[in-house]
Amino acid sequence: MAGPLDGIKVVELGVWVAGPAAAGILGDWGADVIKIEPPEGDPARIFQKMLGSEMPNNPVFELDNRSKSGVVIDLSTDDGPGLARELIADADVFVTNIRSGALERLGLDYESLHEQFPALIYAQITGYGRDGAEANRPGFDIAAYWSYSGIASLLTAPDGDPPFQRGGMGDHATGLATAGAVSAALFHREKTGQGQLVSSSLTRMGAYQIGFDLNIALMWGVTLDTPLREGARNPTANNYICQDGKRIWIVGIDPERHWGPLIRAVGRPEWADDERFSTIMNRAVNAHELIAELDTIFATKTRDEWADIFASEPDLFWAPINSLDDLIADPQFSAAGGLVEVPDGAATSTMVASPADFSETQWQPRSSAPSLGADTREVLRQLGKSDAEIDAFIASGTVFQED
Repeated sequence: MAGPLDGIKVVELGVWVAGPAAAGILGDWGADVIKIEPPEGDPARIFQKMLGSEMPNNPVFELDNRSKSGVVIDLSTDDGPGLARELIADADVFVTNIRSGALERLGLDYESLHEQFPALIYAQITGYGRDGAEANRPGFDIAAYWSYSGIASLLTAPDGDPPFQRGGMGDHATGLATAGAVSAALFHREKTGQGQLVSSSLTRMGAYQIGFDLNIALMWGVTLDTPLREGARNPTANNYICQDGKRIWIVGIDPERHWGPLIRAVGRPEWADDERFSTIMNRAVNAHELIAELDTIFATKTRDEWADIFASEPDLFWAPINSLDDLIADPQFSAAGGLVEVPDGAATSTMVASPADFSETQWQPRSSAPSLGADTREVLRQLGKSDAEIDAFIASGTVFQED
């Protein structure tokens, strides 16, 4: 199961999550990915300790760095940037989320590499974009994606505090967009022989993800209110608590279509003729009252009991609000391909799958993430370096090879 990108060589100079995620997805899809790290390692390696765990592995780093070869090159040394360029020379793709100023100083910017290697696909992820006054501003995803793009503001209840995002949300979305852009650029190169720059930013991804709201603001000049559960204008698209404390989300996005199935399921068919609730507008005006009534009803049965009732109404759309444990145990999540087994030596580790599959070129992770400098010697041998040359590089501190 080689994947659709079998035979494609990718060199990654990435840190933390977004760049490694993009290269990691390409690796899942079959590309041979060589990850360049500094002597101290990708800072994402510290998640293992940062999250307060003494466990022997690093789930955050593993997700984005499986199926890669790992080399350590100190780019601050005289020979370091030249070695990196030698690795890139026969690569199909270079992926980075290092800031442009640092790449220029190293001679690893797009303009320099495109001149040397015109067929190379150069993929760069930034916080705020490649151009403009903020182009070199540092931007983790909680800054450039979550805060700057407007997501946190839209999710903040009136007089409330902005919610915290979960780790890597913007990074992973931007990594996926970048992997798709790389694939499109490879298709273009197949037809023309031309490489090109593809880029994405955390801010662009954040804006696109709230494009529903942002395009309304652009075209109508209004910002939609942030709904509160107790007064949501469409009570058929709301969450409710069941008797066992578990939550469900009723997904009645089309209020006319989904109103009848809902009132039958909750045993209130008479609400069809109740003036308070008989029209979409009346339900919006009396939303607090209707939601309070539904709260009382849903509290009378467990979530499993409601699931059995909902099954009799095919036009009642809903979903459980799952915990992580609920999701992991759900057989549908497994059937949908949400989990993957990653070889880690003698056995495998169950991990999250990247979110796309291919019927004819199925992919499968080939290995767990490399330890720091695990493949330095082998990768340099593939460049034609002799053991004596590699030993000299190690002695000078230009590269590091794991013992």
